[in-house]
Amino acid sequence: MADANTSRPSRVALVTGAAGGLGRALVEELLAQGWQVGAGWHQKPISQPHPALLPVPLDVTSAPSVQAAVQQLLDRWHRLDLLIHNAGLTRDSLIAQMQPADWEAVLAVNLKGAFLCARAALPVMQQQRSGHIIHISSHAARAGTRGQANYAAAKAALLGLTLSLAREAAPYDVRVNAVLPGVLPTEMTRRLRPEQINALAEANLLRRLNDLAEVARFVVFLAGMKNVSGQIFQLDSRLNSWT
Repeated sequence: MADANTSRPSRVALVTGAAGGLGRALVEELLAQGWQVGAGWHQKPISQPHPALLPVPLDVTSAPSVQAAVQQLLDRWHRLDLLIHNAGLTRDSLIAQMQPADWEAVLAVNLKGAFLCARAALPVMQQQRSGHIIHISSHAARAGTRGQANYAAAKAALLGLTLSLAREAAPYDVRVNAVLPGVLPTEMTRRLRPEQINALAEANLLRRLNDLAEVARFVVFLAGMKNVSGQIFQLDSRLNSWT
């Protein structure tokens, strides 16, 4: 199948967590840039009509579910050029009060899900000898966040996974990168108190939060880059003690 706007073969993407705020922005930007998009959803079905959009039920913590989602894309478009692991989960608590189930659930979605999705997508990309995997991480991975030890640990481990996978995939011309999108106006942040949001904005040099559309544009631009791999991109104006 060829892209309707160009003579080159269509580019096919799978976005996990596509029903969330950033997920929807990523899907919209990919469609606007001419991609064929598999939109992975778990609890909220996606009903947006578009000829280049394929909503797929996807539990990123389940290997059979992940494999089935990838196969749906292959059955329809016969290739996979981009995987964006955007699915995320928070269950905040101080460590002394954190339940083991909450620790495990957060690591399962944010980290195990990335592993299962990459494991399913990589053989396809290796056979094509091209592809790109982008992990959506978090500033918490670098700074740590009080009350989010499970989330910070999972997102930090995701950076390590990104670097290791970049080394393994490079011989097949498959790029692997991570993006730290900053604090965004999503369901996850709408649960925060106004003083918490203000503190997050003040932590930025520019004294404001990030923008969904801008992040989505960056991620889709990165997806098309051919010579960038093993990199971590922070998209807000917070400074870190290490990079």
